[in-house]
Formats: sequence, structure tokens, C-alpha cells
Amino acid sequence: MNYVIGMDIGTTSTKGVLYDTNGKVILQAEKLYPLYRDASGMAEEDPEEIFEAVLACLQDILRHADLKKNHLAAVSFSSVNQSLIVLDDQHRPLTRVITWADTRAAKYADQLKADGRGKSLYEHTGTPIHPMSLLCKLLWLKTEKKDIYDQAAYFGGIKEYVFYRLFGVWQMDISVASCTGIFNIFKLDWDAQALALTGAKRSQLPKIVDGYQQTKGMNPDFAKRLGYPTETPFVQGAFDGALSNLGVGAIEKGEMAVTIGTSGGIRVVTDHPVIDPKERVFCYALTRKMWVVGGPVNNGGVVFRWARDNLFDAEQSTAALLKKDAYTLLTDIAQTVPAGAGGLLFLPFLGGERAPIWDANARGAFFGLTQMHTRANMIRAVLEGIVYNLYTVLLALEEVVGKGKTILATGGFTQSPFCRQILADVFEQPITIPENFESSCLGAAVMGMVSTGLVDNLNVVKQFVGPTKTYAPDPKNFRAYRELMPIYIRLSRQLKDEYKNIADFQKKQA
Repeated sequence: MNYVIGMDIGTTSTKGVLYDTNGKVILQAEKLYPLYRDASGMAEEDPEEIFEAVLACLQDILRHADLKKNHLAAVSFSSVNQSLIVLDDQHRPLTRVITWADTRAAKYADQLKADGRGKSLYEHTGTPIHPMSLLCKLLWLKTEKKDIYDQAAYFGGIKEYVFYRLFGVWQMDISVASCTGIFNIFKLDWDAQALALTGAKRSQLPKIVDGYQQTKGMNPDFAKRLGYPTETPFVQGAFDGALSNLGVGAIEKGEMAVTIGTSGGIRVVTDHPVIDPKERVFCYALTRKMWVVGGPVNNGGVVFRWARDNLFDAEQSTAALLKKDAYTLLTDIAQTVPAGAGGLLFLPFLGGERAPIWDANARGAFFGLTQMHTRANMIRAVLEGIVYNLYTVLLALEEVVGKGKTILATGGFTQSPFCRQILADVFEQPITIPENFESSCLGAAVMGMVSTGLVDNLNVVKQFVGPTKTYAPDPKNFRAYRELMPIYIRLSRQLKDEYKNIADFQKKQA
């Protein structure tokens, strides 16, 4: 039996899962690392901490797997997209990893939207104008961190840094490249307009390679440390959102994937690039022949965690005494009030927002609060607000690619049966939950299997997904959501000017 490791370098942790060629999970490992928010808008990570997490996951798996020599066929990678590391001429980091969640480039995104250049850039690159993208991050660096920008020999992301440390190659897969905002998705090359605007040179950017690209010949010191055969291939893979679609088997027309982890997103795979005239959704590559169209949101499970930590201190203590998960206790509380939370709406924009409004200044709010509302109403409103926001992305996506025939959902938020039911009720569609939880790791592993010839094509993933459970919408709940959703949508849009005003005030106080 041959085995493949699917690695996922995420925002808060790196995960590794060992699969056999039937898609069965043999072993898994996870290593956490911090997100640094030392200044207003900052969201950075230490590239060395992430690199060590990758090594530690591999060590854990290889130490416990008891694999016979040469039975490990490949290690294949998923990674978070839109991360930026600036490096010197020796590929030593001049910055930490500037993550997708960093909003310090908001001013430059606003300028591109205001002067009209943003639209043409979006039409070339498929990346909506937002501070998350390398395009805007490079403009910010060029203007506000000129000393670092002038020292830069190379620009890349976290997966590129990991591969360089292990193999001495400077390369980026087409999937991650397509997420940068400086890559032309029609020419499959760095975009001339974006490069001219940022001043970045082709020589500073990684070589573009196919996602099935194999790299061998690991640095002997790391190979010895891992106890790892140096000629076992590392497969470049793709970005995590695309591989999440693959990992739940949502790769045919009309099969939509919803992911709600720390952040969230809704995506569908197409056979050609698709551009939204209203600039609400992205279009990124999975492979050269498969494209992922969708919308990411900043505010997924992280909002639930904020509510837990800031509104329910006593319940956390109670959960600890009962030896019960605090999130489960909160969903139990939320279920004590009917759908719609008694007319209490929650805008979940605690970290600005990406799709569909693409506004880094967006801020959260409770709306409709009265003396009759309790914390039970508030926690239900928080959970519903997360899903309302995702539903607005679904509406935009359906307008661009058509209505989906199935929706598959994964991520930590969907581990709760109650949250699954909210999804089904707000979307007014059946929601199918695959048993496999680490969909990005599975997607990466399947790309590795295709790359090494263990399987013929990506469609084999449908045999690996395993059992699923489907949640049907409940009519007594979705009637309330039908009435509240238009209010939510109007409210979130009408506050646009005030988002900026309150964000400007908050920045002065930071």
C-alpha cells in the first residue's frame, strides 16, 4: 500500500493528514501558531514559526506511521492564499508573513476603486480590489514601508517560503498565483498592468509552476531531521479554498461548497474563467483547466469565538465545570429562542469584510435591540448573522454562475447540528455535510495522487469523501428568515458611509 500526506498551511495552524490510496485517514497532526496584531490593521505571522510547524507535523506523522521504505508516495500542499513575505537577496525574510486578514493597505484599495483602475485590474486578474491582495499590499509597502520595499529581492507567500527552505527552489503554483491580484488569469502570466502599478519586477516573483509539479532533493539536514527519504516528491498543490472544494467532491457544474472555519466562503468550480460585472466574486485557478468562482468572508467562526469570549464569561466557567464544550453550551442557549432571534439582527463585520461588499472599513452591529431581548437572543443573532452574510455571497454567486444543484458544507462551524440547520433554513436548500472534516488536506492529497500516477484524475475524490448527512430546510424557520434577510441586506449596504466614518475614528484612537 502506498500513502500520501496532505498538508494544509492555514491561518492559525498547519495540519497534516496521512491517507492511503483509498482515501482512508491513517494519521493526522496539527501545530498551532499565533497571529500578531501589534498595530491597527496588522495581521501577521512569523514565517519561521510556520516552517517549524510544517516540519513538526511531518515529524509526528512519520514517527508514528511506521511506514516501510518508499511507501510514502508524496507530500502534497494546500496553503492559505494572499500571504506576502518580503525577502532579501539570500531569501531571508525582511518582514513577517503579511496575511490575508491584514487591512493596512485599505487606503490603496479605496484609491484604486475611486479612480477606476480597480475595475480593469479585476477584469484581468479575477481578484476583487481589497487590502487582502498582494497588489494592494505591494502598493502599501512601496509607499509606507519604502525602506523595506527598496531592499526587496523577492516577493512571495508562505508556501513558496517553505518550498525554498526545503528545496532551494523559488516557485509558486498557478492556483496561489491566481489569487494575488497581479496575475492575469486569461494569459496565465503575471499581469503587465499590475506589475507596472506596483513596481514589482518579474525577477522578484516566483516562477509559475503547475499544481501537479513535483519537487525532489530535500535539503539533507531537514531530510535527516525528519527521517525522510530525500527523493520522495513534494507536490506543489493549490490554495486552500480550491482544495476544500475538491476535498468535499464539489468539482462538477452546480456543486457548491460552503466552508466556515475561522473565516468562510462559498465556491463553485467552472471549466473557464468567469468575471462578475459587479466585482463581487473572485475567480481563481484550481488547475489550468479548472477554475473556482466564489466569495470569501472574514467573519466566520472567529465571530462565534468573539461572542463566547466577550459575552458569555459565566457560561464558559459553567461549561468547564460540566466538562462540556463551551460552544455546545452556547448553541443550546441559542436554541431557546425562535428563528429570527426575536427580530434582532447582527452584522458580523468584526474584521472588515471581503465578499460581497469588499469593504475593509465594515463594522459589526446589533440592530433591533429592545428591552425584551436577552443574551439568548444575542447569541442566536450572532450565529444567524454569520449565515446571513454567507447567504448574500450565495446570491451574488448564483447571479454570476447560476443556481447550484447541491451545497456541501464543511469547517468547524458546521460541526454543530444546530448551525447546520441554520444554514439549511437561511439558504432554503438542503445542506449536505461530508464526514471528512479536513477537506483541504484531502484535496491536496488527491492532487498528489494524480501527480504521482496513483489515481487517474481528480474525480476519484468522490469515492473518498465518505458518508454524508443532509439537513433539509424547516418551513417554520425559513419563513422568518425570508422576512428578515431583505432588512439585513439593506442595512449592511446603507451603513457604507458610516463604516468609513467610524473606522476613521477608531484608527485615531488606536
